[in-house]
Amino acid sequence: MRLLHTMLRVGDLQRSIDFYTQVLGMRLLRTTERPAQKYSLAFVGYGTNPEHAEIELTYNHGVDRYELGSAYGHIAIGVADVTATCAAVRERAQALGGAITREPGPVQGGSTVIAFITDPDGYKIELIERP
Repeated sequence: MRLLHTMLRVGDLQRSIDFYTQVLGMRLLRTTERPAQKYSLAFVGYGTNPEHAEIELTYNHGVDRYELGSAYGHIAIGVADVTATCAAVRERAQALGGAITREPGPVQGGSTVIAFITDPDGYKIELIERP
């Protein structure tokens, strides 16, 4: 078995595509339009299946926001330098509706350096330093 993708429901598909591609450096891999079923999909990632897991951004026509609930945690992305990554993406993230919500620093009780970014829909993305 292998992880293929994670699906996130988004309120504005183009805004989310822009955030994941322009802020996090992912590529838009493919899109699917299903007008009769009233939804649109965009798959983003650093590579394609089966070598890489992807994120499926799902826009349900006419729905511009979702309650995230208390069960969702975050998506984690490994980066070479968390501090440099945050500095490089801060302005773009804010311009596209996201924000750095935890500044770079060691995880509580440990030494691994992390930070958190929130996307325009409120989903959390953890950046983990992996030199």
